[in-house]
Amino acid sequence: MDILIAGVGGQGTLLASRVLGKYALKKNLDVKLSEVHGMAQRGGSVITFVRFGDKVNSPIIDEKGADIILAFEKLEALRYAHYLADGGKIIYSTQEIMPMPVVTGAAKYPDDIESRLPNAVGIDAMDKALKAGNSKAANSVMLGALTTIMGLDKAVMEEALTESVPEKLVQLNLKAFEYGCEM
Repeated sequence: MDILIAGVGGQGTLLASRVLGKYALKKNLDVKLSEVHGMAQRGGSVITFVRFGDKVNSPIIDEKGADIILAFEKLEALRYAHYLADGGKIIYSTQEIMPMPVVTGAAKYPDDIESRLPNAVGIDAMDKALKAGNSKAANSVMLGALTTIMGLDKAVMEEALTESVPEKLVQLNLKAFEYGCEM
């Protein structure tokens, strides 16, 4: 399975990729991760590639090679849609984070993103993260949605999530994960 995770710096894309990596290892699969940080500290685009299966030779996903694009922001889903394989699926958060060119007035945030995304499912991850207790748990909501949509082993994913977050945040993230699974 080839998963591209896209988001904006600070949204937890790297944590999500590590959780998926732990999940794959727990399922006795070969796994490779690759991270591209970009201008993450300034709210820029961040992508990670997660590849797992019986044998994975490279961590890089080619264009038209992603089975899943898990995007934590709408524009990031559109930005990386060209990576989606035929028959693949985009799972994206409906959250909108304005990039610097929009903030400065040099560009306009597209208002037709949903209509331009192929085979896509929008999730209001921010709403569910806030309901769980913290906006930063939106990545756990997205992992829950991915788990249900892709038919992944929920118990193993919960275990991977529990091992990946600080102990004081485990219950919050598990609650957010459960909201994602229900969506």
